[in-house]
Amino acid sequence: MINPIDITGLILAGGRGSRMGGVDKGLQNFNGMPLALHTLTRLQMGGGVGTILINANRNLSAYESFGADVWPDGLADYAGPLAGFLTGLERCETPYLVTVPCDTPLLPLDLVPRLAQALDEQDADIAMVGALETDQHGQSKVRPQPVFCMMRVGLLESLVRFTQDGGRKIDAWTALHKTVIVPFDSPADDPQAFANANTLADLRQLESPAV
Repeated sequence: MINPIDITGLILAGGRGSRMGGVDKGLQNFNGMPLALHTLTRLQMGGGVGTILINANRNLSAYESFGADVWPDGLADYAGPLAGFLTGLERCETPYLVTVPCDTPLLPLDLVPRLAQALDEQDADIAMVGALETDQHGQSKVRPQPVFCMMRVGLLESLVRFTQDGGRKIDAWTALHKTVIVPFDSPADDPQAFANANTLADLRQLESPAV
């Protein structure tokens, strides 16, 4: 098994927050605490990582107050989650990196151990969450959640090439490597675990069951 001390967690908080009116999403309150701090606390409680970094592009001192090192994108113009991946791989000092967005405050406590187990057992380059989603017809299906990834740090060179060539889509890059999808669809798994808050209305809706 992969030792947690060999895994760095990266919280992705570098977006524009466009659908939330341009506010810094990671600093919006969820049950009285900033979203990104909820995410950081969940990662710590799960005990699956040795170090936690935050990728943010504004209000850096506010994020630093959470007690983690904070790094902005190396790519210009809010280039998306893949820019955060790149920053994380560049700054990571462990063999493995786990990425999570800042706007999913209910993420599973066993997220990292399950990704690490799958990566190790399948000898994969990337382990990606598969979460149960219900479509408009009421059909449930496990769908990949590419912002929830565990990857080997040796993929840095590949990602540098991909982004230098203009690539910005996570799934287009992960498709270049051996990727295992790790389903979180058992009866014991919280169906809201990977629900994200794109808007302030989403945030209040997520908050309600937890109050």
